Amino acid sequence: MTIIDGKQTAADIKSEIAREVEERVAAGKRRPHLAAILVGHDGGSETYVANKVKACEECGFKSTLIRFESTDEAPLDPKELMDTIAKLNEDEDVDGFIVQLPLPKHIDEQAVIEAVRPEKDVDGFHPVNVGKQSIGLPCFHSATPAGIVELLKRYEIPTRGKKVVIVGRSNIVGKPLAAMLMQKGYPGDATVTVCHSATENLAEVCREADILVAALGRPGFITADMVKDGATVIDVGTTRVPDATRKSGFRLRGDVDYENAAPKCSFITPVPGGVGPMTICSLMQNTLQAAKSKD
Repeated sequence: MTIIDGKQTAADIKSEIAREVEERVAAGKRRPHLAAILVGHDGGSETYVANKVKACEECGFKSTLIRFESTDEAPLDPKELMDTIAKLNEDEDVDGFIVQLPLPKHIDEQAVIEAVRPEKDVDGFHPVNVGKQSIGLPCFHSATPAGIVELLKRYEIPTRGKKVVIVGRSNIVGKPLAAMLMQKGYPGDATVTVCHSATENLAEVCREADILVAALGRPGFITADMVKDGATVIDVGTTRVPDATRKSGFRLRGDVDYENAAPKCSFITPVPGGVGPMTICSLMQNTLQAAKSKD
């Protein structure tokens, strides 16, 4: 059994990006510039954005963080957010930007996603990028699926003709990952099944998978009896669960019962340290791509 080390893989990729950035700067080109918008004080979002800012430093990028206060008593005016997005769309110095999700309930997330210009949508959420991705055209790929595909490639895990089962049909993981693994080439050429809450005989379907991807946000949902011997298991889940032994009072747990499932696997991602670091890494790769498109 091989543990897929997303943390080390991400560090390797960021080093590769940093070298390319320094070569760009030495050639008189601009440093890539990533901006992030953070609304309110969601704990998870605060952590994600801090990690993204740190990753920009490691890659040699310029970064800008724009914060908006928003509370139940004093909610952010959605127009103020939309005006900021419009300014970033026009700012030639900003190569790409993200609006950290989730947003407060009074703000229309889909309208915000569609307000970001596709050529600056380094999260890969805009319908134009999603559509291009589904038919295999060049675009910004959704960060988490792109990170998963990169792990499969770097660990040389076969995908051609393999049965892939994805548990979870979200617009930012399940659906785009299915599209990517169905494309011709490597990693791709897989036979993909996407499961969800209405799937019958879920355990039976999972046991057929050569590559099983858990992306439903339910800690420990995928048990050992749902995993085929020799399968590759990719755990996308990162749910905070109470843990009195930790200073923070919680720990991250994946969607897979790791302790019992791991011995059956050929490859498996841990939580934390598996898919998570690769998501931010993919965002850095998209930002570099956005900067290069202006050369």
